[in-house]
Amino acid sequence: MKKILIAASVILIMAGCKGKTNHTGIDTTKSHEEQMATMFPEPKVQIKTVGILLYDNYAVLDAMGPYHVLSELMGAKVFFVGRHKGLITTGDGLKVQCDTSISEVKQLDILVIPGGLNETYAATKDTALLNWIKAIDVHSKYTTSVCTGAWILAATGLLKGHPATTHWYGKQLLKDRFGIEAEDERYVKSGKYWTSAGVSAGIDMSLGLINDIMGEKYTQTVMLDLEYDPQPPVKGGSEHNTDKSIVASTRAMYDSALEPLLHPERRSAKARIDNDKDPVCGMALTGYADTVHYKGKIIGFCSARCKAGFQRNPTAYELHTR
Repeated sequence: MKKILIAASVILIMAGCKGKTNHTGIDTTKSHEEQMATMFPEPKVQIKTVGILLYDNYAVLDAMGPYHVLSELMGAKVFFVGRHKGLITTGDGLKVQCDTSISEVKQLDILVIPGGLNETYAATKDTALLNWIKAIDVHSKYTTSVCTGAWILAATGLLKGHPATTHWYGKQLLKDRFGIEAEDERYVKSGKYWTSAGVSAGIDMSLGLINDIMGEKYTQTVMLDLEYDPQPPVKGGSEHNTDKSIVASTRAMYDSALEPLLHPERRSAKARIDNDKDPVCGMALTGYADTVHYKGKIIGFCSARCKAGFQRNPTAYELHTR
């Protein structure tokens, strides 16, 4: 919802009150044209289409944060582009109806590639998807990624020679698999290529894009519309300011989830499990770190932490077994 239109209406009203400074502190001696030029400057580049890629088990905020922020760009059509048409489901069960697929989209001014985990890494080997991204990049004005979406963008070869960043966990894989040393920044811009750190950083990157396109006053207006003024309740959110045991535990969980994709030769040695998703965290399982026997089924978990949570109170979790 482009609420900036409300601000434009206010300016129109104030324009009729020349010769005073109103209670908002805006000098209404300026002409309507001058006020409009301040609030709505000529964009650096014209943005007409913004496509946000969706695929099964993408991270919700990776896509929805940029969708909301970039929808504030006046005159831009912001829409989802699915790896396939129809319902696209996240690991947490959120379903989004995607009416447009990559086979139908030939041009975008801004492309946003969100991240995830297992399916994101699998997408780095999806030739059709990678070729589509490269085709869109030929004419795009900005080609961007959020979180581990940088893995997919790097897999196209487009990030070669460009500074970039990704989710704190994804940095090592970005270096080992794609030869890119990730910077320790909230977001990184290198020409038309913009990458953000994990999940919530996609909001910051999207605001950075708006600032680059429309300038500071417009960006401040967007931030006010969103009331974007983060004040987290505790210190944390980075591997550098979080308890080291928490970082290690979380890293081990991600390692366990990715291990079957990184080392598929080890999968055959493991017993078959009866669930496709971790019942505790909801993560899609291509492999597992640990199991329990429960009601005649072998239940897999992405980490020992999720297994322990399940064992404390198994009836609290919904099981989806084969």
